[in-house]
Amino acid sequence: MAELAKWESFYVIVGGGAAALIGLQFVVLTLIAEKPVLAAPEAGAAFATPTIVHFGAVLLLAALVRMPWHMITPAAGLWGFAGLAGAVYVLVVARRMRVQKAYLPELEDWLFHVVLPFAAYATLAISAWAASSHMREALFGVGGAAVALLFIGIHNAWDAVSYHVFINMRNAKD
Repeated sequence: MAELAKWESFYVIVGGGAAALIGLQFVVLTLIAEKPVLAAPEAGAAFATPTIVHFGAVLLLAALVRMPWHMITPAAGLWGFAGLAGAVYVLVVARRMRVQKAYLPELEDWLFHVVLPFAAYATLAISAWAASSHMREALFGVGGAAVALLFIGIHNAWDAVSYHVFINMRNAKD
């Protein structure tokens, strides 16, 4: 499909970036695991795990769009499923954020862990629905969702590491 081929370099960059960030996230988590931790495990499920899920979704989208499809329908179905699954997962994350007691989420946390990821995953689902009649626009929707999830993941990873290094580790020394 010629329209998908136009996106090759975009998804090489975005997918490669997501893969590298997944690896970096594991390295950082390994280094942090050796330090004293004050937070409860529930906080990790609410704040750390979604970052890997978002990076993984970007990597999956890059792979799906780069497959040699003969029609847009199978690809759109898969990214639509990813969008719906991601939206449901974001609702699970919102519940986890509410019930964990290690950290009181602020507006920025709700924005970057719930609102923006939900919007990105909803965009994927809507793009899948529109793909058969508006392929070009749908591909921009998928690309926009991928970039949004990548930057959301970067923000959340930085936020978590900063919190752990500057707040949690300081409290452990006191």
